[in-house]
This record gives sequence, structure tokens and C-alpha cells, in this order.
Amino acid sequence: MFWVLSIVVLIFGFVVFRGSPYVPSFKKHIYKAFTKLYKITDKDTLIDIGSGDGVVLREAAKLGAKAIGYEINPILVLISSLVSIKYKKINVKLADFWSVKIPGDTTVIYVFSVTRDIKNITKRLQSEINRLNKSVKLISYAGDFKGFKFIKQLDAYRLYEIHPLQSDKAQV
Repeated sequence: MFWVLSIVVLIFGFVVFRGSPYVPSFKKHIYKAFTKLYKITDKDTLIDIGSGDGVVLREAAKLGAKAIGYEINPILVLISSLVSIKYKKINVKLADFWSVKIPGDTTVIYVFSVTRDIKNITKRLQSEINRLNKSVKLISYAGDFKGFKFIKQLDAYRLYEIHPLQSDKAQV
């Protein structure tokens, strides 16, 4: 039992060095954000960076969206996958956001972030949006992404629009 507990503590501890710690989200707050801040529909593909137990994915899927979660904690991937098994539009991936390519059909990205990561997440998201060459909405919980166009706020949630950056001076 000691070894199992030690492994769990190590896994959750490792994640803190790679991103935000696991903090459970409340369904009623997510639902409010997905209906009043940005209305999620069946035309959306939502990406959840650090999807944890999958509650964000399930709320998006209930509203008709395709939902993809990236999580580096294998325990949370297993829990999320099992709890979300009845939702055909959910795909939970054991993957590190820093090394994945965001799918081309992405319309909205959800992120809970700690202040120390915002600058790096901003750069990474902008790079991916440039690669996709299309605008994408960003729903942030408890994070202020100053580099993106702020649209609206609801409680601790903020909605941004990320546009691809073009440069006529880009070197090829």
C-alpha cells in the first residue's frame, strides 16, 4: 500500500512541475460559462488543456460539442476516460500540451492556468493558432492572458479571441 501511495504522490507532484495542479471544477460554474460566456454548440470542437477528471469535457459534450482533453497525469486520464465512457464525442488523451498539435477543427480552447505559466501558454497557443491560420476562442479560468483580445468576463472566467498573426516580413 505504501508503494501505491508513493507512486500516486509522485505522479501528482510531477504534474505540478509541468503545468497547473489538479483542481476539481464545478459543473454548475462550467455550465454557466458554456451557456452565458460562450455558447457551446454542436458546431464546436473544444480542447481542454489539462483536462483533469474530465468534467469540462462532459459539460461541453452535453451541449453537443466534440471535446478533446489533454492530460499528463495517467491516473486522471483513466478516471476521466471511465467516467466519460458514455459520451461518444469525448476523447481523452494522455498527452503533454507542450508537444501536441491542436486539431484543425478546434473552435474553442479551455484552460485553467497558474500565473507562472500564462506567458508560455500564450506563446504556445499563438504558435498553434498561426499554424491553423484561423481564429479560435479561449475560455480561461483564473488566468489573465494579456496578449490576447479580451472579449467578455463572467465571474472568474474570461473569454478571449486568438487571431493568427501574419507577417509580410516573415522569412521563408
